[in-house]
Amino acid sequence: MILEKSFVFCVRTGMNLSFNLFNWWPLVLVLKHQRNQQQKTHDYSQFIKGRDYVFEPLNQGLAGQMTGVGRGIKPRDYIILRRGSELSHYQVEEIDYYADPPDMWMALLKKVIDNS
Repeated sequence: MILEKSFVFCVRTGMNLSFNLFNWWPLVLVLKHQRNQQQKTHDYSQFIKGRDYVFEPLNQGLAGQMTGVGRGIKPRDYIILRRGSELSHYQVEEIDYYADPPDMWMALLKKVIDNS
């Protein structure tokens, strides 16, 4: 016979809320996986501005709005863009994917300032 440990919570209303720790294990694993995910860097420096993506600078270039194509870009990821001969690094603050085509997106970016 296997005994399962359950925890019972009683609140002042008299409600009895119980749960089994094993029911919560998949949720704990999902939350741990999400916490351990690293930010990715997406290199758009070889793409052609105006053809492959659109970038509109905001706040004297310290931020920008970008429309592009690609899957897997998430908030807090980094994007590398080429401005002439210089590379600029931005962090994704917000991103929304279009319904059609599903890999097209619009993002609000913040410039990463190199303090070195």
